[in-house]
Amino acid sequence: MTTNVPLSILELATVGAGQTGATALRASLDLAVAADRLGYHRLWFAEHHLAPGVASAAPAVLAALAAERTRRLRVGSGAVLLGTTSPLVAAEQFGTIAALHPGRVDLGLGRAFTPPRPGAAAPPRTAARDVDGLHVPGTPPIDFTDPALRARVVAQQEVIGAGRTGHDFRAELQLVLDLRAGAHVDGAGHAYVSPPVAGADLALWVLASSGGESARVAGALGLPLAANYHVSPSTVLGTVEAYRAAFRPGVLAEPYVVVSADVLAAETTERARHLADPFAEWVLSIRRGAQGAIAYPEPGTTTPWEQRSAADRDVLRDRVDTRIVGTPDEVAAGLSTLQRVTGADELLVTTETHDARDRVRSFELLADAWGLPADAPHDAYDLVPSGA
Repeated sequence: MTTNVPLSILELATVGAGQTGATALRASLDLAVAADRLGYHRLWFAEHHLAPGVASAAPAVLAALAAERTRRLRVGSGAVLLGTTSPLVAAEQFGTIAALHPGRVDLGLGRAFTPPRPGAAAPPRTAARDVDGLHVPGTPPIDFTDPALRARVVAQQEVIGAGRTGHDFRAELQLVLDLRAGAHVDGAGHAYVSPPVAGADLALWVLASSGGESARVAGALGLPLAANYHVSPSTVLGTVEAYRAAFRPGVLAEPYVVVSADVLAAETTERARHLADPFAEWVLSIRRGAQGAIAYPEPGTTTPWEQRSAADRDVLRDRVDTRIVGTPDEVAAGLSTLQRVTGADELLVTTETHDARDRVRSFELLADAWGLPADAPHDAYDLVPSGA
């Protein structure tokens, strides 16, 4: 299958069971080199803290290291969370990277999750449906007002130091845009200049999981949007629709949408399903576990799907049913449907496996099936900085 729609990667630096965070981080940088060679458009690093199975806690650091090891790949964040990092600090971090790698840096910003207050009404549930061949699952039965879940999230945020709440998201994005344009002027008329940000050749992105504030603000400011099908598949169509409805020419003249998907490709369908076996257990740990994402289990070590309780299957079904698993052609076909139904200008894929080699192999197979413009091997050019 050949397509003109770019394909990019969202990287979590997944820690496999029995492995270390250091091993996962080195594997992520090896993946960056492979992605650059294979023709992927960009590589974004997620931000997760205190999760035993995810080592991507410092997207700016990883993006800088990846930029040094690659030649054409765009690098960035998917996303820096404004609950833990101020927009100024994020802009200065990525502006610094862009100064050394102009035209290759993306600063993706997102609002951190804040659990609803006790007693708050639960959001309305939606039913599963198929839209022109794309499965859009119903809302999973996760009660974010549950006192135990709220207590866990709040306690974790205390350790993280996630004290930035109640800020105006649009104003925070505008601050970044103002600083990049040269200066930010506050309500009292004081002007602020940040040399790493002023004139920085980077792209500002907004990440959204619903048709709420993030999607609407991205549209109102004319910014590009990344819509979250892989984490919140039940809301992806509403997210894209809200963004496009709110769009006004600003940074961009026209809307630009990236849609994410969780995928896993292998040489055979059976092999792909075997590698995908631990996914349900990993997602369950994120949604119900005391610490969030567990170290990613080895295939064959977790409870089979048919032996799980009905309650567990209900909590997991949206993620399991929308993960695109199979041969390269099967995964490419699924992605093609996602792109067609959402009208995405680009797709962002993420893959979790226990063994990092299986993850790289999945990206290799998918790159070929998708028709990416493979580059020359990396040993054909010098990655060592001049003067080193």
